[in-house]
This record gives sequence, structure tokens and C-alpha cells, in this order.
Amino acid sequence: MSGAGLRTATGDQHLARAAAQLPGRAPRLGRPISWGQAPAASDDRPITLAVPPRRTRTSSEETGSQMSVTPVPTADLYDEHGESLAICATGFRQFGGRRLFAGPVRTVRCHEDNALLRTLLHTPGEGAVLVVDGGGSPRTALVGDLIAGAAEANGWAGLIINGSVRDSVALGGPDLGIKALGTVPRKSGKTGDGAVDEPVTIGDVTFRAGDTVHADDDGVVVLPR
Repeated sequence: MSGAGLRTATGDQHLARAAAQLPGRAPRLGRPISWGQAPAASDDRPITLAVPPRRTRTSSEETGSQMSVTPVPTADLYDEHGESLAICATGFRQFGGRRLFAGPVRTVRCHEDNALLRTLLHTPGEGAVLVVDGGGSPRTALVGDLIAGAAEANGWAGLIINGSVRDSVALGGPDLGIKALGTVPRKSGKTGDGAVDEPVTIGDVTFRAGDTVHADDDGVVVLPR
């Protein structure tokens, strides 16, 4: 599809393109996803998204389909692991209601476009932390209050965003870890461009799906494999 075609595509086409980027089988008709607001007339076709298998690499507690990693202060982890601990050098700010959080890593790469990110956060998070590589852009917000609310409702432990957010006061409400570079009121694009669960490098650390990440007021670290 040409650039002009993307700009004129309908809401259904944008959503279908975003959903197609997710691993697993193709979307099928089924139970509708709640987007936190009434859908437009052109967006009323329900979809169900397949969720890829979990990849667990570190010790965790699992109950039913939920997987949880007990958060540990990053300073304590450094004292235990020393320089074998991968420490992200990026200076993130805290925005979420959960200041200490941890979980298995999922990743998404999207530049100034949050359709793929939004679609992924409307699937079960099962205690994972989504690491978002937005290229460090200060121009558009990748996450706002509605997306954060969906992430909390679907069981995500937190978001680490190499980019910007908006609705910053409201982001402190959900029981969700949110770290980002800063704020901007401008919305992002909705084309669905990007990639899911590919390795992303932020602040000299490469985050891979299945790693275990811990985050708090001191920083973001990834446990050694």
C-alpha cells in the first residue's frame, strides 16, 4: 500500500494491519476488544487476537495462566550480580502508580505510531513488562490514560517506553509501572507500522522477549541469562 493509501485507509484497515503484525495465527471473528471508548461506525467489527506462547527464562511464580516475577530493588540486584547485571543508561521518568515492577520482557518497536502498541496491550499481558522502542521521539505520545487503563485491565505489569506519554497525571492512577522519557500532548499516528518481540536496544541494553526486567526509582535492569 502506498503512503497516500495509508493516510486515507479506514479505521478497520488500520486495526487489521496492526493486528497482522502480532505473532501467532491471524485475527478471527469472535469476542470484541474494549478500547475504552465507543467505537466509530466503521470500527464495529469484533476481533480476537491470538496470543503467542510465553517464554520463561528466570525463576518466577506461576498460578494458572498468570505468571508473576517478584520485583526486587535494582540496587539490591546490583549488589547480588555486580557487573553481570545489564543496567539501562537511559534516564527514564516515573509515571505509573506502581513504582517498583518486574516481569518477563515483551517488546514492540514503533516510531511515532501507537496502533500496534495499543493492539498488543489489549491482549492478556500475564504479568509481562512491555518494552517500547519509540526511537526516543519527543514529538508524539505513544501512551495515554486509555491505553494505560487497558494494559492494567489485561494484566500487564508495566511499560518501559523509549518515547513520550501524555495524560501524565492520570497515568499515576492505574496499578501499572510506567517509565518514559517525557511528556507531550500530541497524539501519535495509527498506521500500525512496527514489529513485535524483536530485540530492541535502549541505553546500551538489548531487551529480548523472555528476558526478565526489574524497574524502580533507581533505574531499569535486566537479569543475566
